[in-house]
Amino acid sequence: MLHITSVSKRFRAGNYGVREVTFSAKGGVLGLLGRNGAGKTTLMQMIATVTRPSAGGIVFGDIDVVRKPDELRRRLGYLPQDFGVYDNLTALEFLTYFAALKGVHSKTKVQEMLELVNLHGAANRAVGGFSGGMKQRLGIAQALVNDPDLVIVDEPTAGLDPEERLRFRNVLSELGEGRLVILSTHIVSDIESIATEIAIMKDGALVALDTPDTLMHNTATTSLEAAFLAVINNAPMRYTAVA
Repeated sequence: MLHITSVSKRFRAGNYGVREVTFSAKGGVLGLLGRNGAGKTTLMQMIATVTRPSAGGIVFGDIDVVRKPDELRRRLGYLPQDFGVYDNLTALEFLTYFAALKGVHSKTKVQEMLELVNLHGAANRAVGGFSGGMKQRLGIAQALVNDPDLVIVDEPTAGLDPEERLRFRNVLSELGEGRLVILSTHIVSDIESIATEIAIMKDGALVALDTPDTLMHNTATTSLEAAFLAVINNAPMRYTAVA
């Protein structure tokens, strides 16, 4: 289980990217929804140990993430919003390298991941010649190659065509069984069919956290898109960022 307690991130300029966020999440797929600039990426970077919170605590299972980030990294799969690649490596070489960094030395496992993201036919092609969608799929593969207990993906369907988006949603849905997957997006359709819970952020604050059905019931709407818009448009700002 993941426990986030009063987590804030204040930047050097004095403004807050995230302020006083508290929630808990068990297994399944947690959809993190919010418009661009809502604080989703900053929150996910803190959970993924990329940056430290200015205040508050993050605990995953028995791991104090803030104090012992390396312990979480061994159990983490992370796909950041801006995923860089080594253009001169083939897809097979790239994924083999990242697998080794995570302690995975099975050639079979690497091949399975390439097949999972439909890149097995391009395994020996240089990554520099890949389309944006193909690079994104390779990023998804490296996030999953170590069978992580916690998977964090930030805007993962950017650059994917409709068929690939559906394929990826199915992969995440299966991954949510027995582990926690956090998927950040501003596109409601990315998560409406797979999320067990939805967390909605606005202006750096968490303004709603519930199951999709409960969100629709509480907002008297019949779609998750409408429920999201109702929450965003009616939720007041919970703090004023320091300029």
